[in-house]
Amino acid sequence: MAKGTIVKAAGAISLATSLSRILGYIKDMILAKYFGATGISDVFFVAFRIPNLLRELFAEGSMSSAVIPVLKEYQIKEGAEESKKIVKSLFTFIMIVVGGITMLGIIFSPLIVKVIAPGFIENYQKFELTVLLTKIMFPFLLFVSFAALTMGTLNTQNIFFVPALAPCFLNITIIVFVVGFSSFFFNPIVSVAVGVTCGGIFQWIVQLPSFYKNNFKLGFASFHPAMKKIVILVIPTTIAMAVNQINIFVSTIIASFLPEGSVTYLYYSMRLIQLPIGIFGVAIGMAVLPALSQHIAEGKRDLLTNDFIFSLKFLLFLTIPSTIGLMMLKEPIVNTLFQRGAFDLTATIKTSSALLFYSIGILGTVGSKIITATFYSLQDTKTPVICAISGMVINIIFSILLMQSMKHNGLALAYSLAATTQLLMLGSFLKKQVPEISFSSIIPSFMKSTIASLISIGIAKLICQLNPDIWSHGEKMLLKFFYLGAVIIIAIFLYLLLCYLMKHEELGYILKKRRREK
Repeated sequence: MAKGTIVKAAGAISLATSLSRILGYIKDMILAKYFGATGISDVFFVAFRIPNLLRELFAEGSMSSAVIPVLKEYQIKEGAEESKKIVKSLFTFIMIVVGGITMLGIIFSPLIVKVIAPGFIENYQKFELTVLLTKIMFPFLLFVSFAALTMGTLNTQNIFFVPALAPCFLNITIIVFVVGFSSFFFNPIVSVAVGVTCGGIFQWIVQLPSFYKNNFKLGFASFHPAMKKIVILVIPTTIAMAVNQINIFVSTIIASFLPEGSVTYLYYSMRLIQLPIGIFGVAIGMAVLPALSQHIAEGKRDLLTNDFIFSLKFLLFLTIPSTIGLMMLKEPIVNTLFQRGAFDLTATIKTSSALLFYSIGILGTVGSKIITATFYSLQDTKTPVICAISGMVINIIFSILLMQSMKHNGLALAYSLAATTQLLMLGSFLKKQVPEISFSSIIPSFMKSTIASLISIGIAKLICQLNPDIWSHGEKMLLKFFYLGAVIIIAIFLYLLLCYLMKHEELGYILKKRRREK
């Protein structure tokens, strides 16, 4: 039963995440069209930096990771009514603590801008506009925290699509405000800031019908004993989020010492690997957490082991072809998506090489998300932090060691080495806590997915090479999109056919489930 729930939930989250990513790209294109890479756009990105950073640290990942296991435990051991009291207590806590941080952020916006953008101080108008946008956007932190609480609560009820779809409304709202209302403001960039805050409100509100339908209510309540446990769990997950931000910051600093264009090559290649990581790794990690938390609360460690192994194999079934696809079709992909205008053939080649080395770490990154979710279900948030810090140190060390000989490719490889090491560490620690887990049982599924991917994507690469003129210049954009899209569809069909012929367990499960539903 749990396997079906995990697959269905992962599918819903993947679909919603894909829609959100597409809308995000459209939003970026609209912002680029209206504001370009100018001083005005700089003002917005600086103003949004602190509220967005606090959202990433406190609201989204850390909130769900701490709330879901505790809510599941109380639902099973104390009953549904007790879990509803916890939700009210959490709402009160967020209103007081995050509301207080929001108020302080608004009051001290001038000081914050001075610290994060000291270069703006000399330009009075630019500084004042940045302060204004910061004040407008700080409430976004409060509303997105409410949205995160609602999402975590709905996930415990096995409701995933609506919460995962909610971020789409943030992008939609920003797009509407920029396109429809930018001319109403004294400075058009203010429309983006208002869109961000209103988008945070809509991201929360769209979840409320499902929230109330499942008999949860918002309101103020006294401190619940479960709050102490949630706060204790939140702190390490927040530290882990902070480590990831430090990692990105340090990598950017190191890249700034490399030849011109290195930061851009790394940025675009990282954007590409984030697609399978977000659609598959994050989705399955979110989908599996409530199921595993329920098994732990019920004391059914055998079911936890079975569902963990199934989730990991299902993740590999989806991610291995994506990884090998990015590695083998790197030039056509980068060429089709980016090579036009100032982004020339040299930029394509160097971005493609970075994509190759980044892709090596995809399996480590997505695998870590599943294992980390398992630790969270065990209410152990400290071990993932230890592994995250170790990964950060490894990334920095190898970035410094490889930057001279491999340039920007060295930083991409350092990321992959760190991600792989972090996965091995997490797996080793999990094995100690749950000895019943047999990682060797994953090998047959891994080999079948790898063989099927190499053959299907190898054929796709040969098809791409049949007409090399398509990739030789930056024009023919629509033709390249059509050609690459057709090649990818062929590769997917061949991959599924080969998996079917090799009797791949995860594909067989999906087909069997679909036949039952019919």
